[in-house]
Formats: sequence, C-alpha cells, structure tokens
Amino acid sequence: MHILIFTLISVAATVIGAICGIGGGIIIKPALDMFGILSVPVISFLSGCTVLAMTSYNFIRSKVTGDSTVDMRRTTAMAIGAAIGGFLGQAVFDFLCDFLPNQNNVGAMQAALLIAMLVISLIYTLNKEKVRGRDINSAALCLICGIFLGMVSSFIGIGGGPINMVFLYFFFSMRAKVAVQNSLYIILFSQAASLIKCLVTGTVPEFNYLILIFMIIGGIAGADIGRRINKKLNDKTVNNLYIALMIVVILVNVYNIIQYI
Repeated sequence: MHILIFTLISVAATVIGAICGIGGGIIIKPALDMFGILSVPVISFLSGCTVLAMTSYNFIRSKVTGDSTVDMRRTTAMAIGAAIGGFLGQAVFDFLCDFLPNQNNVGAMQAALLIAMLVISLIYTLNKEKVRGRDINSAALCLICGIFLGMVSSFIGIGGGPINMVFLYFFFSMRAKVAVQNSLYIILFSQAASLIKCLVTGTVPEFNYLILIFMIIGGIAGADIGRRINKKLNDKTVNNLYIALMIVVILVNVYNIIQYI
C-alpha cells in the first residue's frame, strides 16, 4: 500500500514539476513528511533520487527532440555551482541529523526554510511585472548564484525549483517556459551532486529499495506527461499554475511544522 501511495505521489509531483519547472521534490518531500511513514533522511533521499531521474529524462528528451531552450553557457555555470552547493547543503543536513537528538527537529527546520523560500518566491512572482529584472552574463556570478541555489535546495531536499525560477526570472530575464527547462537542468546537477556525496560518504539511509524503484519509474512517467502538457501551455498559464502550487505547498509545510513540533 505504501509503495502505491509513494508511486502516485511521484507521478503527480513530477507531472506538475515538469510543467512548472520545479522538479517535483517540492511536492514529494512535504507530501511524504505529511504521511509520517518514513524518517526525514529516507524521505530526503527518495525525493532527491526521484527528482534526479525526472530531470535527467527531461533534459535528455529535450536534446533528442531538439526543442531544448537551455542556455548552455550561463545555465551550465549555474548548474556547476549548484553541484558544488549540493555537496555543501548535504553536508550541513548530515551534520544536523547527527548533531540533533531528534530528527524531527531537522524536518521542522527544512519545512520552515522551505516556507520562507516559497513566500519570497510567491511575492516576487506576483509582482515580477513591476520589478525590473537583470540580465547577468558573468560566468563567476552565475557560479555564485548556482552555489547558493544548490546549498539551499540540497539541504531542504526539494531540488530547488521555486528558488531557481525566481533567480532565472530576475537575474536572467527569462520567460516562464524558457525558465522551466533551465531550472530543471540546474536541479539535475544539484541532485546528482547530493546523491554522489551520499554514495561516496556511505550516508545512504536504509529503506525498501522497491519503493525507490517505483518512485523513479513514477518520476520518469510524470516527467514525460508533464513535458507534453507544458508544450501546449502558454507562459501565463504556466505562471498561474506555479503560483497556485506555491500556495498549496506553503500550507502543507505549515501543517508539517505543527506535526514535527
């Protein structure tokens, strides 16, 4: 029964993630936290692996079909920075899990930080037409942006999609649908770095691998469905879906904090 629930969550999350450029972890992580079936480290790991599978499929598929809108020069610099930040963010997460006696405290910290990031993202998105964006071209600045995004997203265990979208809107003046693909590309790097660190340091938590297999299958299926839907939507619709999703996830995380406390 648990496997079916986790698979359905993975499919639904990655469909929405592929449409809005948020990866899906932002839905998977809070949703699994809400059920309270698994520990915080296991949920973060499963979420990260599912998002990695989803973003890998999305990027490869867009390259094969020739409809990729990834800015390879600037976004690759951000993605490399996100990979570095991913290592750092995972290290902070592992330290807190070992240092704090109750892992629920780490879960509450993740939820609180996620709410803060989502509120900022939501406020900016609602007012972005009134805010004059930038158009950064410096590789060094792109790298620094990526490190920050990677650290935050890896620590929270969500992939970082909403934060990525705000950065791509404001610092790179990207349209919604273009930002979607670039955001997923950055998430791919940060989640890959986080997974590699877990494997190298031997900090992969114990869990039922059958759950991971079905979640990855669900993530890839969701990525394909979401990608097809995204191609049929305009920028305004994608933006509105993104805003609605932010509100829902904020409410879920408020509930999770109450549960952890």
